[in-house]
Amino acid sequence: MNLLVVGVSHRTAGVALLERLAVTPDQTPELLNRLLAQEFVGEALVLSTCNRVEVYAAVSAFHGGLADIGAVLAERAGCAVADLAPHLYVSYEADAVRHAFRVAAGLDSMVVGEAQILGQLRDAYTVATEHGTAGRLLHELAQQALRVGKRAHAETAIDRAGQSVVTAALGLGLSSLYGAQTETFPPEASADVLVIGAGAMGALSLATLRRAGAGRLYVANRGAARAQRLAANYDAEAVPFDDLASALARVDVVVCATASPEPVLTPEVLAAARRPAARPLLVLDLAVPRDVAPGVADLPGVILVDLERLGLAADERSDEAAEVIGVARDVALPEGQRLGLPADTDIRAAETIVGDEVEAFRTWQRSSDVAPTVAALRARADEVVAAEMRRLRQRRPDLTDEQRDDVAHAVHRVVQRLLHLPSVRVRQLAAEPGGESYAAALRALFGLEIPQGIDPVGACEVAVSGPEES
Repeated sequence: MNLLVVGVSHRTAGVALLERLAVTPDQTPELLNRLLAQEFVGEALVLSTCNRVEVYAAVSAFHGGLADIGAVLAERAGCAVADLAPHLYVSYEADAVRHAFRVAAGLDSMVVGEAQILGQLRDAYTVATEHGTAGRLLHELAQQALRVGKRAHAETAIDRAGQSVVTAALGLGLSSLYGAQTETFPPEASADVLVIGAGAMGALSLATLRRAGAGRLYVANRGAARAQRLAANYDAEAVPFDDLASALARVDVVVCATASPEPVLTPEVLAAARRPAARPLLVLDLAVPRDVAPGVADLPGVILVDLERLGLAADERSDEAAEVIGVARDVALPEGQRLGLPADTDIRAAETIVGDEVEAFRTWQRSSDVAPTVAALRARADEVVAAEMRRLRQRRPDLTDEQRDDVAHAVHRVVQRLLHLPSVRVRQLAAEPGGESYAAALRALFGLEIPQGIDPVGACEVAVSGPEES
């Protein structure tokens, strides 16, 4: 069987299509069963997040598997395959392994290096395992992808910059709000937060706020569907963008992280909220251009932290903090665009880890693909020995059971000794690029047939790659 990935993401499709394709945990088993009912699909795993829907599958043929998966996804989207095809990206064999590992490492995320995808991948793997749709290939792929993701986060600082921007802003704001230096909400505070914007920085803000001990979280976005999907991922509540005043009336902190060319938080909007003047409101403006209009900071009770104030604070602190703020100045990107905050050295280091792990996985895959050939060769040898022993019984009925056992034991030992070196060598050679030809030669020489369901051409590579983020 060969590995195939077919997916749709925020880079290839709009919110409306992603919403139609999105799969809830309750819906995943049904979709997995539909996939396994297809002729060319032998294993399946579905990864569905607010920014992507991907099918990881073990298929017996590339074109057949692609057609099967495309048909199932088109059916779910309620459109023709031809209409869905322009939005699909496809990766096969080595490219599919690389894609899976990059996803797990956070290299393929809107916020480069975000670790949330690891939990989502783990959940997808758990569902596939529980419903019996993950076999040998997907078990190995998922386990190694999770390990690669953890390794990338442990050995590089790929997730440091994005987290530092939000953490620095939150720390400065909370210190101003509570009068003590802190990056977390006091247990007794029970502060509720509104995040305006459901793009990369909005998602990162929600994750940071949840870790910092915020109370209820709310999300507002011009595109309601994106806000709802993002809210579902962080146990938050989506609120209407055209009714910000209602949400502002009940929160203690506002994080602004949109790509709007005009301010979204104005004195007029806050006035409509009718907040008590004595009730403080911490406002974090992480957008460029600014989401908060001039004059908001002058309103009673408002504490504003924006990137300019963060820069001034950094000048008074360490060089490391200044470096973080330097990165933060370019933080806001249009929604749907990947946010490349980590340093290039961290990204290169993570990509190197992925590259090394892809090669290790392919070595395992090539070596394991030859196992059916070795098993078939040994089975053929056992058949020959069994046939000769039957002939011996007919020709020499005078032999005792003990004598026949001695003969059978001797013949088996000869056969095993003859097969040992070829079995070991073909496994070693198959682990090398192009090594499948040795297994193919072995099958041709001995006329071996691989049992149904085992694809003998396991190392065939078709370079069909999806769009890479850069």
